[in-house]
Amino acid sequence: MSKELVQALDALEQERGIDREVVVEALENALKAAYKKQYNAAQNVEATFDDKKGQMTIKQVKLVVLDDDLVDPDTEIPLTEALEINKAYEPGDEIRFDVTPKDFGRMAAQAAKQVIVQKMREATRQAIYDKYKDYQDEIITGEVERQDNRFLYVMLPGKQEAVMTQGDQMPNETYRMRDRIKVLVNKVDNSLKGPQIFVSRTAPDLVKRLFEQEVPEVYDGTVEIVSIAREAGDRSKIAVYTHDADLDPVGALVGQRGARVQAVVTELGGEHMDIVEWVEDEAQYIANALNPAEVTDVIFDANNEQSVTVIVPDDQLSLAIGKKGQNARLAARLTGFKIDIKAESEVRDLAVEKAEANETSDTADQVVIKEAQAPVEPADDNQAATDQED
Repeated sequence: MSKELVQALDALEQERGIDREVVVEALENALKAAYKKQYNAAQNVEATFDDKKGQMTIKQVKLVVLDDDLVDPDTEIPLTEALEINKAYEPGDEIRFDVTPKDFGRMAAQAAKQVIVQKMREATRQAIYDKYKDYQDEIITGEVERQDNRFLYVMLPGKQEAVMTQGDQMPNETYRMRDRIKVLVNKVDNSLKGPQIFVSRTAPDLVKRLFEQEVPEVYDGTVEIVSIAREAGDRSKIAVYTHDADLDPVGALVGQRGARVQAVVTELGGEHMDIVEWVEDEAQYIANALNPAEVTDVIFDANNEQSVTVIVPDDQLSLAIGKKGQNARLAARLTGFKIDIKAESEVRDLAVEKAEANETSDTADQVVIKEAQAPVEPADDNQAATDQED
């Protein structure tokens, strides 16, 4: 057993990268626990393992005390007995006695096996966690394995299973066993049961990573994807920017004859892509975000910096709002502004109503002023005469 155990330690260190000292320490703790349990021993025992020879020993530790101070013979030894062992012992010294049972080999072998298996599992879990933690927020291709009421299970490279929640599954996709799909690793948990890897097909960053794969300018940072607003499976809006004045950032993502954006659209099952240019001018950026609708004016709310009213031609109103409000909703998410869209005719009507209301108010004020300035005449001529006689 000793030779096999030493070989096992060598393999753990070389093949799994497990620190030899960590395994030896765990093994010694396991041996001590096994001895105490089997022989109902006191707490003052030590287990030692010689990782060169593979030998295991159990030692009982006793404290040297004056003969008159002896209280617990299991943990203490009187000075007179200690001096018989070695003349150099003094009160306060510790003496270790070898109490390794003759039949301890089988128990030790079982403890060693359990420790090694446990450490191998821990090392495997840690290696998986470290590997896929580095993949977090990155795209990886996996194979659909199975599905239940909670998750879609995807087998990743290295035979590592990942899970996809229902909210991370595309509503316009049906997943079949052995389908190969690109997923975004959006979370890696290192739980007691082992690493749990969560992947997604609906995360906005999936769109960003797909464009990085298709567009060299995005991958090398020449074109920056500033913001993404997405309703997975239906439509996404992407705001892009570049410091290169000679480069069209929108055109870079679209590609020649739309080849680049079409590759992303195909990967996402036909999801529409609105690519707009990010600019420092917030009004222009908001107008760009409402693409494909034309915008007449953008009016910022004086009482709320993140709220705007957008004026569009009458024939562009439905286009600006979009089906079930989707275009306006995505534009608001993309820009971070609360957007209220109004047609030009509605704005004109409101302006006319306001002007008429102001005009009516002015006229009423003028009437009140004139009435106040008019001379007061006697209500009765006879009463006036009487007043004059008096």
